[in-house]
Amino acid sequence: MTVDALTDVAGLRVGHATRTGDGWLTGTTVVLAPAGGAVAAVDVRGGGPGTKETDALDPRNLVQKVEAVVLTGGSAYGLDSASGVMAWLEERGRGVRVGPDPAHVVPVVPAACVFDLGRGGDFGARPDAATGRTAVEAADASAPGAPVPEGCVGAGTGATVGPIKGGVGTASAVLDSGITVAALVVANAAGSAVDPQTGVLYGELLRDGRTAYPSAEVHEAARKRLAEAAAKNAPPPLNTTLAVVATDADLTRAQAHKLAGTAHDGIARAVRPVHLLNDGDTVFALATGARPLTPDNPLALNEILAAGADLVTRAIVRAVRAADPVDGPGGVWPSYGELYGSA
Repeated sequence: MTVDALTDVAGLRVGHATRTGDGWLTGTTVVLAPAGGAVAAVDVRGGGPGTKETDALDPRNLVQKVEAVVLTGGSAYGLDSASGVMAWLEERGRGVRVGPDPAHVVPVVPAACVFDLGRGGDFGARPDAATGRTAVEAADASAPGAPVPEGCVGAGTGATVGPIKGGVGTASAVLDSGITVAALVVANAAGSAVDPQTGVLYGELLRDGRTAYPSAEVHEAARKRLAEAAAKNAPPPLNTTLAVVATDADLTRAQAHKLAGTAHDGIARAVRPVHLLNDGDTVFALATGARPLTPDNPLALNEILAAGADLVTRAIVRAVRAADPVDGPGGVWPSYGELYGSA
């Protein structure tokens, strides 16, 4: 039984830490790998990224596997949340062995952040090491294959996509080969997820005529509501869309790097424009290695690459549809559901 989430890749677990109220609108999300880690890679396309330990994932470098990936709010300040995850892993002897004692490990915890500073009203309200520990503890406490909360949770708590509220979304698929591919995104883009002419989500324009278009009256009312909200907000600052694409396939580090790169196509299908100078769009890839690729087919990776991009698009749609509106001291961001209902 699958739950259409990143946790459909056996062994992966997801935990959120969410802070709201009293000036807070932010949080952290942790993807926890099975003990022993997963092959990992990263591809950064945005012009303003905030990341940690991404150089370690270069296939030319030493580290072979990672135990966790951190996605966090708080811009560069929020990267401190990764230190809480590192401490939790070290306590359990999980990391790169660096000495004769099994306890002598250095957990390599890649992390990336989104810009949400001040969206709850307090510029100084941002994730820290304790937030990261809360998120990884939530991941560890979750059952294998558990559903993943979506919308305004974890790193998506303060996320926005253009003029509307963003958040966390996830999706998965089982391929004909039996391999599972899944994605989790934090949708927080400077660009828009909504076609300004019709009100349809860009990520749903690919459904071969099955898209439900809002009525002209609903779309016009939504445009007026967005204009009113935008007038109350400060000019859009830095943003960023983050994603983790995972599979149970046995990938090399180079193959995982290719998966991270092609998954960016999924962002480009769902958000326009994308990869701007004030975005930090970053995609991590994880491979748990449970299922080998067909050895006599050099193109066996292709179906995983195609699925990864498709799932990122679908996860962004789900993030936007699951988001709740915000009207607070830090700004006003209507949700897509509030504006267009189920259209």
